[in-house]
Amino acid sequence: MFTIVHRDDLERTGAWSLVRRSLGLTSFGVNLVEIAPGTAIPEHDETASDQEEVFLVLGGAAVMVIDGVDHPAPAGTFVRLDPRPRRTVRNDADAPATVLIASAPRTSGYVPMEWA
Repeated sequence: MFTIVHRDDLERTGAWSLVRRSLGLTSFGVNLVEIAPGTAIPEHDETASDQEEVFLVLGGAAVMVIDGVDHPAPAGTFVRLDPRPRRTVRNDADAPATVLIASAPRTSGYVPMEWA
């Protein structure tokens, strides 16, 4: 079985495109968010869910804030976080920033392929 959904057809709630829900994923989370200039996603950690998160800045220039420290994150930047650090993504630029966020519990059972 497979699912193909164009970005424009993803289910949405506010600035969030619900990739996981739109594709019917059950083994990991993934969403797409467009962060307007001068705004940020809610600051959070993933301690309770034990989730490792990866952020990929697809467009624009974001700032990854990890435990209160700013890290510039222009388009093409990947950021991986353990569950504990507090994190948010902020947009200080004049244009929207688009960020893909993927996550799964560290106990998910994922086994990497040898070559990757």
